[in-house]
Amino acid sequence: MTTRNPMKDQVAIVGLGSTGFTRDGDRSPLAMALAAATEAIRDAGLTAADIDGVVATSEPGADGPEVIAAALGITEATHHTKPTPVAMFSLLDAARAVFTGAADHVLVVTPVVMGPWNSRRAADDPWRRGTRSSILPIPEDAGKAAAYAAWASRYIHEYGASKDPFARIAINSRTNAAHNPLAAIATPLSFGAYDAARMIRDPLNIYDMDLPVDGADAFVLTTAERARALPHHPVLIHAATSGIVGKNDEDQLVGLHRTGQHVVVEQLRRHSDLWIDDIDLFYPYEGFTIITLAWFENCGFCPPGGAESFLREHWNDDAQRIEIDGRIPVNTHGGSLSEGATRGTGHVREAVHQLRGTAGPRQVEGAQAALVTPGGFFFNPQGAVLRRA
Repeated sequence: MTTRNPMKDQVAIVGLGSTGFTRDGDRSPLAMALAAATEAIRDAGLTAADIDGVVATSEPGADGPEVIAAALGITEATHHTKPTPVAMFSLLDAARAVFTGAADHVLVVTPVVMGPWNSRRAADDPWRRGTRSSILPIPEDAGKAAAYAAWASRYIHEYGASKDPFARIAINSRTNAAHNPLAAIATPLSFGAYDAARMIRDPLNIYDMDLPVDGADAFVLTTAERARALPHHPVLIHAATSGIVGKNDEDQLVGLHRTGQHVVVEQLRRHSDLWIDDIDLFYPYEGFTIITLAWFENCGFCPPGGAESFLREHWNDDAQRIEIDGRIPVNTHGGSLSEGATRGTGHVREAVHQLRGTAGPRQVEGAQAALVTPGGFFFNPQGAVLRRA
């Protein structure tokens, strides 16, 4: 594996835009994408005329970069792609375009909508029934979302774990969402409510799964040098990567001891000058709570199977949230379980807000570095170390 990281600290995230997320949306993916994109471009202190790269994530129902560029009035672009979800695929693509000179200012836009595969309300909507995903209808197989219940059972079996650490992940997200105006759900969640929740697929209940929502996030990336002339304090991409193992299908993964998460962590450690003792913020993905437990263990906060005792030891009972060593909060925006299923864009957006000091009531004073780990076990594990310039 390569130890080279010539892109280290050379690309900055300089613009943020978001529509916020809702369970009761009535806007099209294009309308949401344009609203978030316009806000991100303005936030960066730029205009559409400055944007020469467009990365539009290939979410179900979303439009491609050619439609986004035309609708925004971008007259010419020298980089335009449509990467697959999750968040870091698009952000890595944009960062590499900036670093290599393919474009100077790249817009990344990611609208998400509730679909017939994850929402009964959406299944009753004639337009939403027409959106497509790779999730198969019934009879389903062991792929995609269904696999996480099986792997959660495997985790509980191998380590003798209880559902307590799963509950703490869900409650932490809900607690932090209370201070995030973009979050879809911000009401508190108790251990009792978690234990009594509707089981969806044993051992995962409704609070163990990310929240289908409508909304969009957008980002603007440019060189670290150009970023110094723009309005906000630059946030640099210190290291970023994706990773997979050879057998990465949901039903072919050999075990939780070796997944793409391990590849991501090892690559980040080779490429980064900063690691878990140096960070001030941690943003592990929680499309399913079992994913989050694995990120804690694989990043080295605790050994395999140690997440249950680790989360109990680092739980602030008064605040009802995780605080690693009493100082590192986790998913300060509420994450996918409460802000909504942004597929990691919310995690990146919140990390950037925190590092540039614009997180409002959620602000972690003096935050200098963040570890963001979107993605699950199979085809999309990803990670980044972001730092304040």
